[in-house]
Amino acid sequence: MKNEVLIGCSSFYNRFWKGVFYPENLPSSKWFDYYCQHFNTYEFNGSFYKFPTLRIFENWYNKTPENFIFSVKAPKDITHFKKFNECENLITAFYNVCNLGLKEKLGCILFQFPPSYQFTSERLHQIIDNLDLNFKNVVEFRHESWWNKEVWNAFLENNITFCSVSHPQLPQTIFKDFPLIFIRLHGVPKMFYSSYSTQELVDIKAEIASKPAFVYFNNTASEAGILNALELQQLF
Repeated sequence: MKNEVLIGCSSFYNRFWKGVFYPENLPSSKWFDYYCQHFNTYEFNGSFYKFPTLRIFENWYNKTPENFIFSVKAPKDITHFKKFNECENLITAFYNVCNLGLKEKLGCILFQFPPSYQFTSERLHQIIDNLDLNFKNVVEFRHESWWNKEVWNAFLENNITFCSVSHPQLPQTIFKDFPLIFIRLHGVPKMFYSSYSTQELVDIKAEIASKPAFVYFNNTASEAGILNALELQQLF
């Protein structure tokens, strides 16, 4: 990947984008094809809500261009319900279906924990012990207690990336010391809705220009996400 910066969104099926990004006369069945003409990565979030099948990922693989890259979010059964307790087989099955289905188009595997999941050393080591370190693992926390040196040092030792988040209740740090930069922009101050200013995007570019990075806009409850993604892309 060298120092390539991949920019995309965390969803694409969005009626607010019609006439703003998607042409007015373009049927919704063609929206993803159109998205792929403008972006070379997509953060697949459907797997968070329903455990994916091999056939589903094979279909996504087949309908994307040659150099397209997916980042895939782990199912909430793993991160929110079981919280990495007694789910080794489930995690292994998830890695396998991502790897077999998406092949070389698989970028990062994202594990996002809920706000109620607070830091303990035991939980930190449980996460590390359950991850397959052969993959590009990214972990996103929603509680500030995880912003500490014990976590960062342990992740660095195990080639795991700490997710940089733009979130109303969390530090806005962009982490550059990990294997890659992975940024999720959720919208601030109004989560999923707020747009980022040109200056904020210029500042992000300045932070990430030096190493491989994935940047995903998740402020997609309005037209903000797609417009921000297009603007950041133009800055590069």
